[in-house]
This record gives sequence, structure tokens and C-alpha cells, in this order.
Amino acid sequence: MVSTPELPPLRWGILSTGRIAGVFARGVAVSRTGRVVAVGSRTAESAARFAAEHGLPPAAAHGGYEALLADPAVEAVYIATPHPEHATWVERAVAAGKHVLCEKPAGMNLAEGRRMVAAARRAGVLFMEAFMYRCHPQTARVAALVRAGAIGEPRLVQANFGFRTDFHPASRLWNRELGGGGILDVGCYPMSFARLIAGAAAGGPSAFADPAELTAFGRLHPETGVDEFATAGLRFAGGLVAQLATGVGLTMENHARVCGTEGWLEIPHPWIITRGGGALSFRLHRRGAAEPETITTEAGNLYALEADAFADALRAGAREVSAMTPDDTLGNLAALDRWRAALGLVYPVDALAGA
Repeated sequence: MVSTPELPPLRWGILSTGRIAGVFARGVAVSRTGRVVAVGSRTAESAARFAAEHGLPPAAAHGGYEALLADPAVEAVYIATPHPEHATWVERAVAAGKHVLCEKPAGMNLAEGRRMVAAARRAGVLFMEAFMYRCHPQTARVAALVRAGAIGEPRLVQANFGFRTDFHPASRLWNRELGGGGILDVGCYPMSFARLIAGAAAGGPSAFADPAELTAFGRLHPETGVDEFATAGLRFAGGLVAQLATGVGLTMENHARVCGTEGWLEIPHPWIITRGGGALSFRLHRRGAAEPETITTEAGNLYALEADAFADALRAGAREVSAMTPDDTLGNLAALDRWRAALGLVYPVDALAGA
């Protein structure tokens, strides 16, 4: 029997050294397809500290983002900067011939997203927005149950993602210049989920659908103008309705539910799904059943799954990662633009980008 040669690991460079960069680096370390080979930071000291924490040699620490992009050892770049810097560094990374996984939201608005996607397609490199929950088997199972009619005709999605943090006007969560507020930071998750379920409900070839109508309510902070908390009501062409909520100044239950004519799905942990790996359950309530059915999925590290989905697509010669395609990213950014517009939330970059 001839053995299949093992493929070399995908060589990752991490651009920026904040909290999420470390989370992703630890995920890659336990992935089956990749390894981190370099890191770039605005300062040499920060890069060196990150490299030491993650077992990289001193030569792998770059005191500058451009130096990371110029490193020939790096095949793919994970961009972990604050939101307003994503577009710049995605465009520079793809111009350097690197494949790119960019933290969510990929851009501050649809205009930035279009620029990034167009640049990646011109360069012939792989680009994916880092919605890690989309790469977990729980998410795929939920969508499959909806598509298979397990709850009858899906009619309603309810999804929340928010938290309370103390107000500090200079922090990225509260500063308008830095893209603060709940909608972009975490509201992008329930919007993405509702669009995923709408696509599954439609039963067509697309993995997502975009809302035909959107209404919104919320509170903009009186000092900085970012959304302290916000809700959105969506209606999709097939009749599915969604109720979404998010915020950075409000304590809330983070969950998702999908209700249909013959039952409903209850997903207690839709976003941060067993970050370190393991089993997690959600429930299928069938109309007339005495007890709900518990559905358990088991998988490895959430961020390792994301890195593996990206690498698998790259190795297969795919032009996109099916879990989160560029067109899906653009649809989500368009919906987030509409959500913000309904509340009157405008960022300085919107005018610059022509949004």
C-alpha cells in the first residue's frame, strides 16, 4: 500500500499582537494543518514578547507590519488589528502575495469590503473573514437541520451577542474613530447567523440570504455616539423574520433560537463554541414531543478549526472558503451598514470610503 505523503504545514504570520492574536496563535499550535512562523507588531519589543510567549525564535519577530509581509517564510497572514486598520493591511498583504484571514468585521463598511475582496481576487489569493463559529460542526449541523425540515418551515430567528463594559471614551469599544459600538464588534455575529439560517431556509444553492427589510432601535452613547446597545428586525424574501440584539453597554444572554412550524432549535452557545475543544450540545424541540432532543457535537479548538478550514481550501485549490465566502462577507457588511444607518450611526471612515 502506497502511503500518501504528508503535506507541509501552512506557514502563518500574525499581524498585530493583541488578545485575539494570541488566541489564534494558540489555535494554530494545535491545528492539523498549520504553524505560526512569524509575527509583526508596531514595536520590536511587542513582537519579541509575543514570539517568546508562543515559542517562536527571535528572528521571527518583526518590528513592523511591512517587515512581516516581506518575510518569504510567511504564506498566509492573520490580520488582528482594530477594525479601522483591516482594509489597509488586507490590501497590502494581498499585494505582497499572501493569503489572508482577516478578523471580523472584515471592513468598517461595504465600500471597504468591496475593495478588499476585489484586491484579493486580482492577486489570486485566498481571502476569508474570520467568523470562527462558521467553521464549527455545530453551526453546520444547525443549518443542515433547518435545510432538512427538522423544524418544519423556519419562520423566526432570535440571536443575541453582547456584553457590558465600563465606559472609557478612548477605548476601542467606545471610540467612534476606532469603530466602537456593539454592531461592528459583536452584532456582526447574529447578523451573520440570521443570514445563514435564511439561506438554509430558502433551500437553494446559496449558503446565505440577505434581508429584504431592516428596522432598528437602540441607544447611541451621548458622548461618543457609538451604539451602546441596538436591536434589529429583519425580514427575508421567503418570509423568515429575525430579531437581533447586540451591545457593549448591556448585560445580555448570548444565545440563538430558530423557530419553525413544527419545532424549534435552542442553541445556548452559538458563538464561542468550546474554544479549547470538546463536546457541546444544543436542543431540538419537536412539536408534540414530550422532551427535546439533545444534539451533541464534538470538535477541537475553535480557532484551530478555522485555520484548518482555511488551509484545506487552499490545498484544494479553492478560490474561497465555503464556511465564509467573500460574497457572504460583502452581504454581511451591507446589512451592518443598513443597521447602523437606521440608528444614525456614522463613522468618519464612511465618508472617506464613499459609503
